[in-house]
Amino acid sequence: MSLQLIQAHEPSEEGRQQGHLSLDGFTSYLTSSECHLFDREHDTICQDMSQPLSHYYINSSHNTYLIEDQFRGPSDKSGYIRALKMGCRCVEVDVWDGPDGEPVVCTGHSLSRPLALHSVLEAIAKFAFVASEYPLILCVENHCSLQQQKVLLQHLTRILGDKLYRDLPAEGALYLPSPEELRHRILLKGKKLGPDSDGEVSEEDEGAEMSQRIKVVNAGGTEKDVVQKSVSLTSVPQSNMPHPSPKRFQLLRELSDLVTLCHSVGFKDFKTSSKAQKPWELCSFHESLALRLAGDSPGDFVNHNKHFLSRVYPNPMRIDSSNMNPQDLWKCGCQIVSMNFQTAGLMMDLNTAWFRQNGSCGYVLRPAIMRQEVSYFSADTKDTVPGVSPQLLHVKVISGQNLPKPKGSGAKGDVVDPYVYVEIHGIPADCSERRTRTVRQNGDNPIFDESFEFQINLPELAMVRFVVLDDDFIGDEFIGQYTIPLECLQPGYRHVPLQSLTGEDLPHAKLFVHVALTNRRGGGKPYKRGLSVRKTRKGREYTALRDLGVRTVDEVFKMAAPLLREAADLRGNMQNSVAVFRELCGVSAVANLMQCVLALGSRVSGPEGTPLLLFDLRDGYPTLEPQGPLPDVLRRVVSTYDTVRKE
Repeated sequence: MSLQLIQAHEPSEEGRQQGHLSLDGFTSYLTSSECHLFDREHDTICQDMSQPLSHYYINSSHNTYLIEDQFRGPSDKSGYIRALKMGCRCVEVDVWDGPDGEPVVCTGHSLSRPLALHSVLEAIAKFAFVASEYPLILCVENHCSLQQQKVLLQHLTRILGDKLYRDLPAEGALYLPSPEELRHRILLKGKKLGPDSDGEVSEEDEGAEMSQRIKVVNAGGTEKDVVQKSVSLTSVPQSNMPHPSPKRFQLLRELSDLVTLCHSVGFKDFKTSSKAQKPWELCSFHESLALRLAGDSPGDFVNHNKHFLSRVYPNPMRIDSSNMNPQDLWKCGCQIVSMNFQTAGLMMDLNTAWFRQNGSCGYVLRPAIMRQEVSYFSADTKDTVPGVSPQLLHVKVISGQNLPKPKGSGAKGDVVDPYVYVEIHGIPADCSERRTRTVRQNGDNPIFDESFEFQINLPELAMVRFVVLDDDFIGDEFIGQYTIPLECLQPGYRHVPLQSLTGEDLPHAKLFVHVALTNRRGGGKPYKRGLSVRKTRKGREYTALRDLGVRTVDEVFKMAAPLLREAADLRGNMQNSVAVFRELCGVSAVANLMQCVLALGSRVSGPEGTPLLLFDLRDGYPTLEPQGPLPDVLRRVVSTYDTVRKE
């Protein structure tokens, strides 16, 4: 292995022949893909793709045809091409009546230029499976007359052809098919007529609310004022806004028949959905409603999403095409969180990085706790997650290399004053950030040499973001960033390639870090250092058991509840005791008990070299036997060690 590294990275012929690695060769190795922070195993499909569609997060775009803001920005089919090349698996098409009998794609309540429907569908057909072979969901928001619906039907069947999935779900099916079963297929999402319907359905119009609010606030004004007054729209109380009943329109039966696995239905409440909703029926929520449900009924929202697809689209008032935080919805299990791909920034960084972890195929398997029937998870948890072993992430930011000046900044000097933020994004219990000191006047090779520790309570939903900023700036302070799912981190000494605000790699700009992740995949529970974080039994969370509705089974599990609580107490008490013991021994958070004892051995000698403590190895666990009076610190160590043994 070492010789292979030398042959690959040593620049001199002499060094390769003699098996020596020079400083240049070592530098080449440290900056190679082998020392990248991102685990290259995740560059290919590495997750189980045979589970139901509802068990995956799905990379989704909002109003894909827009390439700037929502109201007056231009429309272009390049929006679809770019999104599909980025692995997007859910795109939107708003179809309206157009001139000359040809349907067009546009936002009906805006000033954006319409696109010919057939050109949009041709682009989708061409690029649908360039980046991923897994199913593409095509959200069709239909506003056409019956006459132009016939043209819409012709274009869909002619252009998309055999790619369109038309098989009806099996009667009584409990789950949707898997991404593996639906490879190279396009699923149409839209309204569907019932078997006895008269041909009328409620209209889907996600832009109607924006249009209504604009009229309320802007009464007497002109459309030119919309952008300037958009801020004031959010201050109009929800209760004061009119909520007209959804308009109804005639839906062509043949068009309805193309919708099979993604039938759009309205949402009433979770109880109604659990009783009446079918697996192939999908609810769409605007951002504000979804966040309200996440706050009021976080556990019910997660359970709803174990069986059904949920789609969340941005608040209608985001006419500047800003993005919501997708993790606010992912933590509730929402599979389809629609993003404005044209708007760069933190939220798109999170979305792009998140979907890299499974070969950028557009599908990421949700955490097991959000898929298992008998598990219970609340999205607003502020502490450890019952049934999930937390992990302790150690990050040491060592140095930076070739850091450029912020783009477009008017810095006072010619050299940057960089500092680094390390951010954790995930459930509320995990969200945290730490920053290094500022290194003055050094963008070439600043040395930070600072270490941070983070407790991660739900590792499967956590992301790490490195952000480099300039302390000496006028205007934009942003230098570069890199975002990565925790699951993709490679431990050890790694380089972090920095990216621009729009996601392009910054040439030669890197951070050099050391990463360690303890208790990965089932180890003991990590802890926050310091005695102040000891958890009492009163503040401890226990695994919750939900009734299955089968009386005999529920009764059996109720009998197990006290035993589960006792086991949680025993484990928690033992973990707290070990945490205190490590602290008193003066060792790091990742030290094991043997390292604690070795560290203790160097401190138990009296003034004349006589031992103050002896280890008795007769039992399964060694005991500490005092040999006379002990200092206060050692008395506490012995007491704590005894507690560890008892627990």
